[in-house]
Amino acid sequence: MAAIHWLQHVPFEGLGSIERLLIDQGHNLFCTRLWAGDALPPLDSFDALIVMGGPMGVYDHDDYSWLLEEKQFLGEVIARDIPTLGICLGAQLLADALGAKVTSNPEKEIGWFPVTRNDTIPGFLAPVLPIDMTVFHWHGDTFGIPENAVSLYSSKACAHQAFLYKNHVLGFQFHLETTRDSAATLIDNCRVELVQGAWIMSEQDMLSCGNSFDTINECMARVLKKFFSLQG
Repeated sequence: MAAIHWLQHVPFEGLGSIERLLIDQGHNLFCTRLWAGDALPPLDSFDALIVMGGPMGVYDHDDYSWLLEEKQFLGEVIARDIPTLGICLGAQLLADALGAKVTSNPEKEIGWFPVTRNDTIPGFLAPVLPIDMTVFHWHGDTFGIPENAVSLYSSKACAHQAFLYKNHVLGFQFHLETTRDSAATLIDNCRVELVQGAWIMSEQDMLSCGNSFDTINECMARVLKKFFSLQG
């Protein structure tokens, strides 16, 4: 049993499939709702950290003053070698904390699109991360690869889709945790972004991929067990 803390940036982006997986394995979940002004936890109060997504940018300090405190917190978590998973904005924040730049991607990527694994993937992750997979995306920005980190995935629309830093910081630009319900909630809150674009799917097409949600959720389960060593 482990204490898993997670950071939430907006009320409509939760853990998705991750929540049920960790609860079923008997782990204790704790959340800081940054959007609600919750205090960040003591560094010795959790065994692993998950940093979720959100529509804001990593440099939007004027609009979200807690971003600066969060970045400092993430730097301290990384320094302690605490296993940390970042998803979308969470991955961008981790990249920023590690000294990499976050920039606008040439294209917004919203919907189901394939990613391809790079040759640099470490051996311990290779069994749980397929060479090619179609995943759920919702992002307009992208991260650079931090120094001493390895790039794990790329796509036609986005060169940097995932990175691993020193085996204890894992960042995914895409979403393996998204369920059909959480995708519908995201669409309801961010529908304004569903404009015409080469890499933007329609609402109907995104939600009609029923089996795809199961496939990415199963991959997320494998990643969590390997990366966090959460064997239940």
